[in-house]
Amino acid sequence: MSVIELIKRPEGKTLEFKRDLSSPDGVLRTIIAFANTAGGTLLIGVEDKTHHVRGVQKPLAMEERLANLISDSVLPRLLPELEILPWRRTHVLAIQVYPSPNRPHYLKRAGADAGVYVRVGSTNRRADREMIDELRRFAHGEAYDEQAMPEFGSEAIDFRAASESFAPVRKLKRPDLETLRLVEKHQRRKVPTIGGMLLFGKDRERCFPDAWIQAGRFRGKDKTHIADSVEIRSYPVQAVEEAIAFVQKHALHGIEIGAVRRKERWNLPPAAVREAIINAVVHADYGQRGAPIRISIFDDRLEVENPGLLPFGLTVEDLRHGISKLRNRVIGRVFHELGLIEQWGSGIQRMTAACREAGLAAPSLEEIGTRFRVTIHTARTGAPSVDKKDQAILDALAGDIGLSTQEIAAIIELSARATRTRLSKLVERGLVSEVGTSPQDPKRRYFRAG
Repeated sequence: MSVIELIKRPEGKTLEFKRDLSSPDGVLRTIIAFANTAGGTLLIGVEDKTHHVRGVQKPLAMEERLANLISDSVLPRLLPELEILPWRRTHVLAIQVYPSPNRPHYLKRAGADAGVYVRVGSTNRRADREMIDELRRFAHGEAYDEQAMPEFGSEAIDFRAASESFAPVRKLKRPDLETLRLVEKHQRRKVPTIGGMLLFGKDRERCFPDAWIQAGRFRGKDKTHIADSVEIRSYPVQAVEEAIAFVQKHALHGIEIGAVRRKERWNLPPAAVREAIINAVVHADYGQRGAPIRISIFDDRLEVENPGLLPFGLTVEDLRHGISKLRNRVIGRVFHELGLIEQWGSGIQRMTAACREAGLAAPSLEEIGTRFRVTIHTARTGAPSVDKKDQAILDALAGDIGLSTQEIAAIIELSARATRTRLSKLVERGLVSEVGTSPQDPKRRYFRAG
């Protein structure tokens, strides 16, 4: 562990500086928050605002004092690593805390209800009852949406709605409800799970009044003037499509009216929008009360925000490297079967790739309060990334008359099937648009977007 490397970094979810041990409660809250969330490093002897290294006097005595303080003040028992690090003519005390399997830890004198803390950004937040329950579930490897709802019977699941959602994939049979954990056996009877009720429950709005999507288009760069808004309260599978359609309705730089067609200029890559919205629905903490999933479109960005911090043990850096933990296993399983989720943990990476391919910056990811927000900025940082074949397609579509799949295939010297695959990806990225009555329309034509 290097003092220099640590003090070069800003305080955040996994790093904090303390000048001294004059306020032991603050130190204990940080250690508890690190253990309950994603782990972290606490340096004592460094000013938090200036990062000036003041060092500590009698480091061995301080190390022993802190070890005793942690042992006497934190439950369940916590054993972080303490290390004395040399710095010029003084020393710094480093406390390395790992994510704990014994969550939730709490401040002994405050009790198990009032003494639990979690890390949110660079601050420690006292956990409320819902968050404490989630910590306990996480420690036992349980998912919120897999819990049974014994006050209802299996008929609380709208089998018709579930069948319609699965129709494009396969025919859904009633035994499949149990396989998918939409229902489960509870005391010799079948009852819905929370996930089943969230996805296809007839009474879902009464049970989960905040499980809906609020979408808005704002003029400018803040929420002062709203141009359009919608409340999406459909079942989640349908709600995803409605939310994507709302964003696509407003995600245009403008429209050019030509003699032959409308020429749309997309400013948000459709693939990135889709991933952001699906991730919000799948990973939302539906145990929270008070706020729905929110989608906000501004002149310069799209914000998609869901209730719930990152699953405990994860950081934003983990997400960018494809490391993920599924909060809602039932919802995730159903979305995976329906083809809405391709591969676990790859959503953020696909979103990032779609943005970079479109010439945009990587999306920003942040925890705000007890919510998680993805922001996609529309300012281009470079030209869209395409290979030679895709560039040849874009060049061929430079005019306003449009081309068919066969015409494009002849130009780029590929089979019709390979050409359709490339065109599909270009449409998904917002670089090409298609005009036809349906994806199966043999007369559909392709145009360059923007």
